[in-house]
Amino acid sequence: MGSIGSVSRPTNGLLAGLIQYPVPVVNSKKDIEANVDRICEATANTKAGYPGMDLIVWPEYSTQGLNTKKWVTEEFLLDIPGPETEAYSKACRDNDIWGVFSIMERNPDSSKMPYNTAIIINNKGDIVLKYRKLNPWVPVEPWLPGDLGVPVVDGPGGSKLALNICHDGMFPEQAREAAYKGCNVYIRISGYSTQVNEQWILTNRSNAWHNLMYTLAVNLAGYDGVFYYFGEGQITNYDGTVLVQGHRNPWEIVTGEIFPHLADQARKDWALENNIYNVGTRGYVAQPGGVKECPYTWVKDFAEGKYKLPWEDDIKVKDGSFYGYPTDGSRFGR
Repeated sequence: MGSIGSVSRPTNGLLAGLIQYPVPVVNSKKDIEANVDRICEATANTKAGYPGMDLIVWPEYSTQGLNTKKWVTEEFLLDIPGPETEAYSKACRDNDIWGVFSIMERNPDSSKMPYNTAIIINNKGDIVLKYRKLNPWVPVEPWLPGDLGVPVVDGPGGSKLALNICHDGMFPEQAREAAYKGCNVYIRISGYSTQVNEQWILTNRSNAWHNLMYTLAVNLAGYDGVFYYFGEGQITNYDGTVLVQGHRNPWEIVTGEIFPHLADQARKDWALENNIYNVGTRGYVAQPGGVKECPYTWVKDFAEGKYKLPWEDDIKVKDGSFYGYPTDGSRFGR
């Protein structure tokens, strides 16, 4: 159940590595190409140093950086598949490792804004999962909300993997969606600055506990001339306790053993703590099988497209003008 970090693969499970990548300052396509080369080289070096590693995770924005003046321009957007993802695929294949990578993806519909995307590549070099960020960090980010839902894929060591990107992790509904579809290892990549450090740690823990699944999370690290990014790779057990916690060091590698079968077992064996089951079978002691009817007004309203908060009319920020974005949804407005 515990982990001290390791170089060895467990017999029944996997060894994961979270890389606290230094926040890249990117001003040109050549800078992006240099990042890709650096990530591929570091993937190979990490695997050599940790020969038992099954899964390596790179933070959000590690490929293209956070240059807000350029990040929706054609020069900075990438395609999936494309030369960059091909390079990542080769790195995974050559080093027999699964990888999670961040891509700011050009929208196939050129009239619409791009996506903030993450992919999982298996140890054969195949892209086995593609996820588009469902909850861009408004009003800062201009990305179009994702249209692929929350996919889940079978991963190494008995894992069932799902991805979320940065602010997605603040939404318990999204973590529950992943678990409801079978995820037992929930991966969060992020590019947060220090303002939400504590909340990031808290939500990684709560997402794990509410859904009886491991959470793996890693953030960019270092200073980009404006903000400081906190790193702090975190591996949380399915009971919500932190197994391994990184520091604020750029290039720190946080490793830990993950035992997905134990999360699966808890979901089957536990009673009081089995909230992901109990929420849909309320009061099964008093009523065999439990009450199945949804008691939550917000869930019903959301499903019917009628979601509205009691204080919604008084909310001050409802578009991107706070950060200089156009309010008409035009394609490139910076």
